Amino acid sequence: MSDKASYWDFSPAMERFDRIKVPSAYEMVAEAIEAEIVSGRLRPGDEIGTEAALVRQFGVNRSTVREGIRVLEQGGLVRREASRKLFVCEPRAGGLSTRISRALVLQDVTFRELFDTAMVLEVGSVEGAVVHADADMLAALEDNQERLEAAVNNPVVVAELDSEFHALLARACGNRVLEMAREPAALLFFPSTEMICRRVPEGAGRMAQAHRFIIDAVRARDLELSRTWMRRHLVDWRKGFVRAGREIDEPVERIFARYALSKSQS
Repeated sequence: MSDKASYWDFSPAMERFDRIKVPSAYEMVAEAIEAEIVSGRLRPGDEIGTEAALVRQFGVNRSTVREGIRVLEQGGLVRREASRKLFVCEPRAGGLSTRISRALVLQDVTFRELFDTAMVLEVGSVEGAVVHADADMLAALEDNQERLEAAVNNPVVVAELDSEFHALLARACGNRVLEMAREPAALLFFPSTEMICRRVPEGAGRMAQAHRFIIDAVRARDLELSRTWMRRHLVDWRKGFVRAGREIDEPVERIFARYALSKSQS
């Protein structure tokens, strides 16, 4: 091989591997404990031990263990009791959802992506609700509807009640995986709903009407009608977003930031 060929073979332009990132020791501690929890070998309520016991087991210093535990506490996987012992606890769905929602924002997700996701998850929720909604859940949906109809002139309350309505349907479907899967995206729905209700005069009324038909379809155990009205409701949401002067392929966080600024200046 010539010297020239050797030079080109090893030039920076030919490099194709990224540098390896070695996890910090505290991250490795947190990941090791989390792996035991996720695998089911450690269950909610099980004792993990004390920081001192973990220092001995992992062979690291106390500050490393303490930082690893802090990560797990923030994620809602571990709790600390007065005895200084650490126990496994069920992760807080709200905390997980908020973290994932932040990740979605950082990924510059668009309204189109939110809409497409809603078409899958919200229709799935109402299909499950048709099959599994009991009398208590139907009563909760009716209560939500009464409050929505009384608040059609208040965009903030309407947006809150719309969020509650969809969360109730997800709970009614009896599938915790679906209920938790929809929550991160649902946290990004709220600002768009409020914005639509402020910019499109008939938006809140149309939303209340759609909710009414969806509840009636769920009560009647009518699968096809429930799907139809949920899809109409979501398509209406998208139309309202466009009518409010928003671009569906722009990152939602930029849209919401401009909207918040315009509200503060008005």
